[in-house]
Amino acid sequence: MEICYKKLTEKELDTFIQMRIRQLREEGAKEDIDLVPALQDYYTRHMADGTFVSWLALDGEKIVGTSGMSFVEKPPYFGCPSGKMGLLSSMFTDPDYRRKGIAKELLSRVVEEARTYGCGTVQITASDMGVLLYTDYGFVKNGNFMQYKL
Repeated sequence: MEICYKKLTEKELDTFIQMRIRQLREEGAKEDIDLVPALQDYYTRHMADGTFVSWLALDGEKIVGTSGMSFVEKPPYFGCPSGKMGLLSSMFTDPDYRRKGIAKELLSRVVEEARTYGCGTVQITASDMGVLLYTDYGFVKNGNFMQYKL
């Protein structure tokens, strides 16, 4: 098995979106809408303006792992003087390819993209399965993360 890595382009977007939906299902999301059009719109716009980047893992022609990093900007603060943050998403590895270092390699590539973009921090809401990957990498849990649904 020879895994190679490449950046996501429009050519792989449909497969990327299918894998994103697989990931959301695996994490237990309740599907009450067709998310494909909204994902297509989001990725197309943000890939074009440079505020979303993804690295893919491929075994031959088959995409076996995905990653995603969205760049956002907040008012600067002491922990992140640039105000630029990376929001990690779309971390997914095909079940047949897990525990082979693919997610770690994808993670390091998108974290490097965030560093290059000028981000001072990277954040993620981790799935139970992903927590170990992120803590091993050096992510620190923030027990005060809260969300208000609109």
